[in-house]
Amino acid sequence: MMANVYAEKAAAIIESVGGKENITLASHCMTRLRLTLKDESLANDDVVKRIDGIIGVVHAGGQYQIIVGQSVPKVYEEVIKMTGLSAQEAIDENLDAPKDRSPKGIGKAILDYLSGSMVPLIPIMMAAAMFKTIQVVFGPDMLKLFAADSNIYRLLSFLYDAGFYFMPVYLGFSAARKIGASPVLGMYMGGILVAPTLIEIVTGGQPFTVFGIPMRLVNYGSSVVPILLCVWILYYVEKFLRKIMPDALSTVFVPFCTMLIMVPLGLCLLAPLGSYIGDYVGKFFNMLSAHGGFLAVAVIGAFWEFLVMTGMHTVVIIPAIMALFGGQPDACVIVGGGAATAAAYGMALGAFLRIKEKKEKSLALGYLVSGLAGGVSEPVLYGIGMRYKRPFIALILGGFIGGLYLGITKVKAYMLGATNVLGWFIPYAQGGTGNLINGILGSVIAFLATAALTYFIGFDKNDPAVK
Repeated sequence: MMANVYAEKAAAIIESVGGKENITLASHCMTRLRLTLKDESLANDDVVKRIDGIIGVVHAGGQYQIIVGQSVPKVYEEVIKMTGLSAQEAIDENLDAPKDRSPKGIGKAILDYLSGSMVPLIPIMMAAAMFKTIQVVFGPDMLKLFAADSNIYRLLSFLYDAGFYFMPVYLGFSAARKIGASPVLGMYMGGILVAPTLIEIVTGGQPFTVFGIPMRLVNYGSSVVPILLCVWILYYVEKFLRKIMPDALSTVFVPFCTMLIMVPLGLCLLAPLGSYIGDYVGKFFNMLSAHGGFLAVAVIGAFWEFLVMTGMHTVVIIPAIMALFGGQPDACVIVGGGAATAAAYGMALGAFLRIKEKKEKSLALGYLVSGLAGGVSEPVLYGIGMRYKRPFIALILGGFIGGLYLGITKVKAYMLGATNVLGWFIPYAQGGTGNLINGILGSVIAFLATAALTYFIGFDKNDPAVK
């Protein structure tokens, strides 16, 4: 019976966006069905929004994004069945619009490459961050339940290190898969950047050459930009070699010749260049924190969720994550974004307490639970904020208050946090007891302040939902 509901929803969506012939690619994230359309003008936003269970529509990144909620995987499955498309198969290039070569189009393509390469690795970051949090909270720094020389402390230490130190290997795989290169060659390139012998050479400090070309001595462990640059060029090298290499020889000699070209190019040019770029990204966020001060954190706390709704948050968050990987703690973007996320869930709590109409009240409770447990803020943003409008005032004020506290207390995020309640402490644990406590307090303040403001000023007293 439930399958019929998802099938009906999928059929309605397909019809509302111009039919299956208008869809060239279908994918999904946690809450959104993401469609690439040949002609977006054929899609009727108003009709899509009226489909039962659809929360909203967003045009971003060249995609027609339909906010479905947590049932999106099941709806997506039905869409794939009805359209005959596959998330894994290549889409006929003739069906796609010409690539945008304008500065704006190039910028979008770069962000798409960065986000498409890094987002799949979030589970690794989250798992590693949890191990580090356990080590910090229960180890000698705080609760002192085990010593620094104990087996459990050392185990947690290398479990965390494995998640971040080998990032070039993981990123090599995901970046290659994103751009269309051989994932195993991308992974191999990442392995070269963190190979033990290379680390010994760098640590030794003696000059070294690659086929006679001088190599800059850099430790690429935990780095991001160097491997992203290497994989980008690797894609073109491999593509060229596959064109000119006879099929009988390609299995062995395309991978070999690709790496033969990429090793000197990567170690002597691309990786060092990427290291410079990564360093300057980190310096930029340090400057932003230093000059923007606590007000910058407060402003991000106030308006971050609006960037999320439009998909524009990627422009800011990806460089911030890159800085984190480079060993630069964040005191602005990720911290302010954490306050904003807590505020969004506070808006759900305030709405739940204020609304009296049973169906709307149960929906608000669902938004609250899906946020605190599942880390999904979009249902409350569209289901409460967009629907009633005035709760957005509470969201802005509550996020500002929480961000202001975090900024004044100079809280720093040392890792990417979860978007659920775990994100209220995971990013801050590595900075010591004071940093952790203030990080938690800032999130709680944003949550409770927004809940209270939503309750008192978020609804018109004549609104049927609150009567």
